[in-house]
Amino acid sequence: MSGCRLLLSITSAGSITPVADPPYFVIIDRALRDEGTSHYYLPPARWSPAPPQLLARLGDGVPGLGQPVVTGSTWTTDAPYRETAEAIAQAESLGIVAVEMEAAALYAFASAREFDVVCVAHVTNAMAADGDDFEKGDADGAHDALEVVAALIGRLC
Repeated sequence: MSGCRLLLSITSAGSITPVADPPYFVIIDRALRDEGTSHYYLPPARWSPAPPQLLARLGDGVPGLGQPVVTGSTWTTDAPYRETAEAIAQAESLGIVAVEMEAAALYAFASAREFDVVCVAHVTNAMAADGDDFEKGDADGAHDALEVVAALIGRLC
């Protein structure tokens, strides 16, 4: 990773088990490995976990920001057409908060290459279940995302 010691990833995500009204952020503590690139980096396993030492420094979330920030698990799938009612119900039964497209691969890659990564999901929608529900906020959520990045960097560095 060309000297990278910490990678902070923010991705857009859809709500599975609502923990707040979207939009909000989820510090991903583990990602369910569906199909995708995570399987190229590590042997088969159900989950790709975040580095535990980083989660310990972040705690259960970040209070006092413009949008809620919580900690929870996600389902990584890189094919939206796989987000069937049955798959969503299965994810919900596992307590998964959101669905996104990259955390499992990033956590697997980081584990294989021995560097730190924290993945954050910006839950902005209910996967088109509520009509036009892809509102991310001002500047498509960029201001809120930068606020979260600054807060996380303050805790991690």
